Amino acid sequence: MKFWKNKRVIVTGGAGFLGQAVVGLLKQRGCQHIFIPRSQQYDLKKLSAVKRLLKEAQPDMIIHLAAVVGGIGANRENPGKYFYDNLMMGVQLIEEARLCGVEKFVAAGTICAYPKFTKVPFKEDDIWDGYPEETNAPYGLAKKMLLVQAQAYRQQYDFNAIYLLPVNLYGPGDNFSPQSSHVIPALIKKCFDAKLKGDDHIVVWGTGKASREFLYVDDAARGIVLASEKYNKSDPVNLGAGFEIKIKDLVEMIARLTGFKGKIVFDVSQPDGQPRRCLDTSRAKKEFSFQAKVKLEQGLKKTIEWYIKGHDESCPYEEGRL
Repeated sequence: MKFWKNKRVIVTGGAGFLGQAVVGLLKQRGCQHIFIPRSQQYDLKKLSAVKRLLKEAQPDMIIHLAAVVGGIGANRENPGKYFYDNLMMGVQLIEEARLCGVEKFVAAGTICAYPKFTKVPFKEDDIWDGYPEETNAPYGLAKKMLLVQAQAYRQQYDFNAIYLLPVNLYGPGDNFSPQSSHVIPALIKKCFDAKLKGDDHIVVWGTGKASREFLYVDDAARGIVLASEKYNKSDPVNLGAGFEIKIKDLVEMIARLTGFKGKIVFDVSQPDGQPRRCLDTSRAKKEFSFQAKVKLEQGLKKTIEWYIKGHDESCPYEEGRL
């Protein structure tokens, strides 16, 4: 509570999925001066907007969560946009924060920055051991450059910038748009819609053999806030739950939780993405005592309940069954 008293904080992306969870937790911890820039007023790709934001907000800390991001399909369709937008937002914001004397910069990177064939579990020291998975490499590399910038600025300017690597997030409030959603909301929507329409099957991209790790959004927010309070080193830090699950098993779990009993068809003509994802989370535990608390099935139930509440009550679902 003392740490955040009178501290002025910008949270980019603060109105988004992860950002709302971070802002809510900051308020719980006593932060009273939170500035959330909206893209309509502050286009962070433009230097003039970044300068105006810092002049108006006069922050002591910036937590940079804003990103242009989507699933495999969206990454394949927008490689140039995802590279440019994410790079320009982060690079200009860090530079102007340094020039304005901001005390601390917290950069949220991405699991997509890791090499395609990283040894499991992913250790932070492995991040430069190869090229990222091709379908999301432009996005991953753009966000990875913020790590380079943070380390370079600490070395030359003694600028306190830290870099976090959250794994795939999910939870209530996630993006369920078919055009840009990630795997968990996409699968929930597929199963929900199929049951609602009486379809006898759903189609899932890939072979189902790839594995992923998932972190509940409230856990991710807690990790970011803890790092903001306690971590002040140049080394990147993973934020994860410390487990992996094959996509095939994930689909079957979501089908069971939503009550979809039809067939699951894997479209092997579509890419799997990175073969495996699972993080070594020991550094976060050692440096700022972070460990995930929400188990996957528990988090999925909460996410599905939230999604169902957003639909007509006449749909063939019973909220209490979860």
